[in-house]
Parts: sequence; C-alpha cells; structure tokens
Amino acid sequence: MIRFLVRRFLTLVATLVAASLVVFLLLAVMPGKPAQVILGTQATPESVKALTQQLGLDHPLWRQYLDWVHGLVTFRFGNSYISQLPIGHQLGQALAVTGPLIAFGLLVGAVIAVPFGVAAALFRRRAAGALITSTSQIGIAVPNFIAGLLLILVFAVKLGWLPASGFTGWSANPWLAFKSLVLPAVALGAVEGALLSRYVRSAVIDILRSDYLRTARAKGLTRRQALVRHGFRNGAIPVLTVLGLEIPSLIVGAVVVESVFTLPGIGTLLLQAVANRDLIVVQDVVVLVAVTVLVVNFLVDLSYRLLDPRLARAR
Repeated sequence: MIRFLVRRFLTLVATLVAASLVVFLLLAVMPGKPAQVILGTQATPESVKALTQQLGLDHPLWRQYLDWVHGLVTFRFGNSYISQLPIGHQLGQALAVTGPLIAFGLLVGAVIAVPFGVAAALFRRRAAGALITSTSQIGIAVPNFIAGLLLILVFAVKLGWLPASGFTGWSANPWLAFKSLVLPAVALGAVEGALLSRYVRSAVIDILRSDYLRTARAKGLTRRQALVRHGFRNGAIPVLTVLGLEIPSLIVGAVVVESVFTLPGIGTLLLQAVANRDLIVVQDVVVLVAVTVLVVNFLVDLSYRLLDPRLARAR
C-alpha cells in the first residue's frame, strides 16, 4: 500500500509539473506583449521596455517559469498586470463562490443519480424504469445554461423564491449567499445527475446479475439486504471512475453557470483575465483548475483501494 501511495504521488507530482509547463509555454508563445496591452497602443517603446523589465518579462523563459512556479508553491501569486490587485486575494474571493457551487452541484447530482439510477435498474422491466431512463436522457440533452435559464424563469421570475443573479458574499449575508447558489447548483448538478444515473443503473444491473449476489440471496437475504451489504460497494468503483472523469465537466459547467447567474467565481475571473490579456491571472487560474482535476483523480485512485480489498492486497 505504501509503495502504491509513493508511486501514485510521484506520478501526480510529475503530471503537475508537466501541466504547469504546458500552460506556461502556451501562454508565453502567444503574440503580443503584456506591457503593450497594459499601457495601450499610444505607449512609447521606451515605456513598454521599462514596464517589461519591471514585470520581469525580459528574463529568459526558464527563469520566468521557475519564478512563477516558486510563487505558486509558496502561495505568492503576485499582482495582476491590469488591476495591480493581489492575485491570491482574487482567487480566494472567486473560490469562495466556485468551491461551494461545485460542492452543491455534486451533492445535487448524487441525490439525483443514486436513487433514480438504482430505481431504474430495479424496475428496468417495468414502465417506471423506462420512464426514469427516458427522463435521464432528456436531462443529459439539456445544456447547463438552458437549465439555468428555465430555473430562473420558474423559481426567480414567476415564483420569486430565489435570487435570479448576483452574489452578496458569505460575510455580508450567509443565508442570502446560500440562496444565491441554490439555482446555479441545481442547474449544474441536474445535468450531471442525469448522466451519472445511467452509470449507476448499469452498475446495479451488473450487480444484480453477479454470482455473489445470487449466493447472498440463496443464504436468505432479501434483494435490498444483499445490495446494501454486498452490492453497492462493488458498484461504487465504476461510478467513482465516471465521477472523477466528470469533474472537468463540472468545472467547465460552473464557468457557464456563473455567466448565466452573474456569479463572481473562477469562471468570471478567468473570462475577465482572458479579455484583458492578464496572462499571469490566466496562468494561475488554469493551473489551479488542472491541479484540482489531477488531485481529484488521485483521490479516486486511492478510493479504489478502500472499496476493493483485493486491490489493497495487490502489490
């Protein structure tokens, strides 16, 4: 187990280094100079050169990369090229919105996927199972922004139960901040829940056809008892695999949902940085997303060992 952890951790570190290098080089070779963008088209070559030196962009690429990575590792993200505000503060404010949004979205997706996926498997030969499967197909086909607009129309405009847009901040009004994330989280999680319910259904059907479940039933357990004691743990492995693969989709969906609901999250920060050509902010946000995806997949790999004792004993 320790050898596995060390091997996977080293693989994670190597992948993080490769991802950071790719992000840095892709943005470094883009045409145009950040100093020219900051000063405008009327700036003199002398002022552009002076600002380039001030920002450290006249150094060799390898040194710029090492300085940037050192700042990431020590949590010294520097200042934005455009606003001159600390990037760490901007990231913290954005994560206070996007983090809970993705967490609530995952919760909504799990609440939808698990019961409906199990029900679709158990009643697959009945009308109820066909109805659940058809509904999940419709949910998969609906984009996040369409779901968001429909939710705004019904629950914000027609019923007036929840805010249609904006975010007050957790410190100002926690309850209103939570209410501001309800509709975005449902819009984000409902689509993922519909997709995951198909995988839950497939996993439960495989379990129902397995030999060990028939053996458990033969020993006197009911179908529900056999599923709870023996089935769900084995069925969780493929579902976790899909969930890990869906994390990037959740992050991309969060960018779209934040635009629909005017939320000041990571997606909004990234779009503003791209529009302003604030490359240092773009680099930090993209690497933050890459780190999140890689760490989640690392945790999914570890969860396999906890769910399947055979993997835990493997060398």
